[in-house]
Amino acid sequence: MTAVEICAVALAAGEGSRLRPLTERVPKALCPVGNVPLLDRVLARLAGIGLTGTSRVAVNASYLAEQVVAHVGDRAHRSVEPDGPLGTAGGLAKLRDWIDGRGVLVGNADAYLADPDRPPGPDIAALLQDWDGETVRLLGQPAVHPTAPGTFDGHDFTGFSLLPWRRVRDLAPEFGDLVRTVWRPAEAAGELTVVPYPGTFYDTGTPADYLTANLHATGGDALVHPTALVTGQCRSAVVGAGARVHGAVTRAVVWPGATVAAEEQLQNAIRVGTDLTVVVNEPTAAGSV
Repeated sequence: MTAVEICAVALAAGEGSRLRPLTERVPKALCPVGNVPLLDRVLARLAGIGLTGTSRVAVNASYLAEQVVAHVGDRAHRSVEPDGPLGTAGGLAKLRDWIDGRGVLVGNADAYLADPDRPPGPDIAALLQDWDGETVRLLGQPAVHPTAPGTFDGHDFTGFSLLPWRRVRDLAPEFGDLVRTVWRPAEAAGELTVVPYPGTFYDTGTPADYLTANLHATGGDALVHPTALVTGQCRSAVVGAGARVHGAVTRAVVWPGATVAAEEQLQNAIRVGTDLTVVVNEPTAAGSV
C-alpha cells in the first residue's frame, strides 16, 4: 500500500441544498442509500482499508450538526463548524492540529460508489498504492466531456482524494474549496494524478441522482428492511426500517418510519414520513455514470 502515515476525513458538513426538501429534515450525509446512511458507507469504505477510530478518522459537521455528531458517536473524531460550513478546504484546515503532519485521505459523504468486483475499501485501494506522500491523487472516471471546466486530465472526480501534508498545513480555517486551494495548484505544478475508479459512481446531490443511487443499490429487486411491514407491492424499491407499505411502490425509496397508504401508487419518488413525497420526473438510468 503506502509507507506514508495517513489519516482520513469524511466531509459531512454541507447543507445539501440541491437535495431539498429531503435535507430540510436530515443532513445529506445521513440520507440513506440502500438502507445505509451515506456517511456510514464512507466509514465502511475507510474501515475496509484499515482506517478506523478517533485517532485515524475524522468527520466534520455543521448543518444539523447535532444529528451527525450523535450518529458518529465514538467511531471517529468529530469536528463541528458552528458558524456554518467552512467548505472542503476550510473543514480540513480546522482539523490541522488533528491531522498533524500526516497525509489525508478525504472522502465526500455524498459519494455513492459500488464495484461488483471489489468490496468497499479494496475498491479504492489503488488510490494509496505506492503513494510517495508528496503528490495529490484524485479518484476519477472518464468524463463524458473530457475538456469541461470541472474535469481533471479528462476525468470527473468520484468522491475521494489523497492529499500530502505540505498542501494541507497552510490551508486557512475559513470558507474555501479544495479545487481552488489544492487540486488546481497541484495540477498546474504537474503534481496531480487521477486514479481510475472502475465501478459505478453517483454524487447523490440531487433527488434524481439520489433515487438512482438507491435503485442501483437494489440490484433491480426490492430491498426491504427486516423491520418494515409490506402488505402492498414493491418493485425495484428500497423500504427502510419500520416503514409501512400498504400500497404499490415502483422505482421508489421509502424512508425509515415512512408510510405508503393502501390507495397510493408511488413511482419514481421518495417518501419521507407520511407527509413528504419528492417525485423525480426523469431519474438517471441506474448503473450509468
